[in-house]
Amino acid sequence: MVKEGDKLKLGKLLANEGDSVEFGEVLLVADKKEIKIGTPLIEGAKVSAKVLKQGRSKKVIVFHYHSKTRYKKKAGHRQHFTQVEITGIK
Repeated sequence: MVKEGDKLKLGKLLANEGDSVEFGEVLLVADKKEIKIGTPLIEGAKVSAKVLKQGRSKKVIVFHYHSKTRYKKKAGHRQHFTQVEITGIK
């Protein structure tokens, strides 16, 4: 659940820093008066956000090892992400 002003790290989006993006597939909208649950989506609901940063997270080491067979394999992976700030919920 997000609200205006929240900053999130998402999987990489095809947008430049400073661009605004809209998410049209909203599953649930809640305010102080009511809760709307989609079946599966809510018609007409949109969340708009501003792209703050494109980056890569810290390296995760992947190590495979089989005992008694002299097998070991080490690899690293850095996942791409997009940091966004929620600007509005309609």
